[in-house]
Amino acid sequence: MKSFKVQLVSALLALSAAVHAAPVLDATTRTAVVSAFGPEETLLLSQASDKREYRVNGVRFATAQLEGQPVLLFMSGVSMGNAAMNTQLALDRFNVSRIVFSGIAGGVDDRLRIGDVAVPRRWGNYAEAIYARETAPGRYAPPPYADPAARANYGMIHPRDVKLATADGGSETRFWFEVDPELLRLAKDLPADILRGCDAAKRCLSAPPRIVAGGNGLSGPIFMDNAGYRDYLAKTYQAQVVDMETAAVAQVAHANRVPFIAFRSLSDLAGGSEHTNEMDTFMQIAADNAANTVRALLRALKH
Repeated sequence: MKSFKVQLVSALLALSAAVHAAPVLDATTRTAVVSAFGPEETLLLSQASDKREYRVNGVRFATAQLEGQPVLLFMSGVSMGNAAMNTQLALDRFNVSRIVFSGIAGGVDDRLRIGDVAVPRRWGNYAEAIYARETAPGRYAPPPYADPAARANYGMIHPRDVKLATADGGSETRFWFEVDPELLRLAKDLPADILRGCDAAKRCLSAPPRIVAGGNGLSGPIFMDNAGYRDYLAKTYQAQVVDMETAAVAQVAHANRVPFIAFRSLSDLAGGSEHTNEMDTFMQIAADNAANTVRALLRALKH
């Protein structure tokens, strides 16, 4: 009798979960094309056709055709929490076969220039950290469970890996989340002549922009505009770019086993320039260059 009751309760719970599960809003297999905020999405939306809009928890999702591919266009929202939440929402409510991020970033590698499109091979959350206790002026002691040899600290800030659950009920600890190797291979073959050097106001870059595939990208819930910390990120992580969303999306893609890649065009140097931050000047050129690279990738995909 006890066994029957247990089976009955389990069946009722399963039925309840099925009844209350959020329905899939569109069954077509689509590439999710994600932007952080409006200016990054403008060009992509303007070039899409057959658009149909959905609202889920206040977030706008648009199914469409773009460069001959069925896509799902949406904004992650700015920063890591929004990006993780809305990416998972997209995976739960739509039939997403891969995720492609299009957006701007701050340059960390001195070899990159504003307007270049960086396509890192892996992404990490540099703000996952321990803020250590100061034991003497300029000396900090992280808690015993921290691994001080993992990566160099920046004052009180001691970086650490993130622990996440696995599908088999276990867990793993990692810092880097890799992009899909086949998508990265396609990105390496994209032509640079798809990129813009000037905007409508005739503001122009100092050199022709390039597509640079490979290397490391970093994300954190911080607008980075500090020369000292920029130098630390470059040396500690050998990073090319820094932004506020991509590593969160990469982690969600990893957890759901969905292929992922990100195209981030430099709008500024994250504190590395001699004068004020350049984002307001070059944001639209950078956003359009990232979007044009995503469009080129869509054209390169096999149907």
